[in-house]
Amino acid sequence: MSPPAIPRILVVDDDPSLRDLLAEYLSVNSLAVETVADGEGMRAALRDGMPDAIVLDLMLPGEDGLSLTRELRGHSQVPILMLSARGEEIDRVVGLEVGADDYLPKPFSPRELLARLHALLRRAKSQPPAGAVGVAGAPAIPGGRTGPGAERHAFGPFVLDLAARRLLRQGREERLTAAEFDLLRVLVERPNRVLSRDTLIDLLKGFDRDPFDRSIDIRVTRLRRKIEVDPARPVFIRTVRGQGYLFHPRGDEP
Repeated sequence: MSPPAIPRILVVDDDPSLRDLLAEYLSVNSLAVETVADGEGMRAALRDGMPDAIVLDLMLPGEDGLSLTRELRGHSQVPILMLSARGEEIDRVVGLEVGADDYLPKPFSPRELLARLHALLRRAKSQPPAGAVGVAGAPAIPGGRTGPGAERHAFGPFVLDLAARRLLRQGREERLTAAEFDLLRVLVERPNRVLSRDTLIDLLKGFDRDPFDRSIDIRVTRLRRKIEVDPARPVFIRTVRGQGYLFHPRGDEP
């Protein structure tokens, strides 16, 4: 049996001392690391193959991390951990809004960055590539469960396949980031219940995660864009004013 492949990490940061520090620290912790200084370097590295995760600085010369994240999300769901010397909430919110999976303000400890990277890699590990074939022939019962072990949850035109970490819309895959999938799973597994932001944070929180409140709202907004006909008038993920969110599997039915 061949040994497991070493995860490949691409670090994009214009600070050479930080690049050297992360290259050394991540390498001694069993990760294969490549570092580049800007967007052009990132594109050149990606031409040699997509890494398992990207550590991307927000403030870069030329194109910033936000525009590069938007570009990446146009063709890839590779996990992105965004870094920034600006730790204001608005920066974190915007980073998540454009598609980053996690956000770490500078200065940070390399140990925390490593823990967050491992969390992203674990989430992405079981997600198959686009176009992979899921379980065929399972009935889609609105608001019901299907498949072995109740691992497939159906709602509206969608089926959420927990084992394969895929969301299918009438048999075709709807691409979700790891963060979006995790939130949808939590909601789908607790239908018709109001879940506060604090409850959602607790349900999503891992021992190596430190989520912040606004991230829940941003994930909900991103999910609504992918599953609601009219995200401004959601029927699946409903806001209960002053309390939180409620997942209604039957959509616009009362």
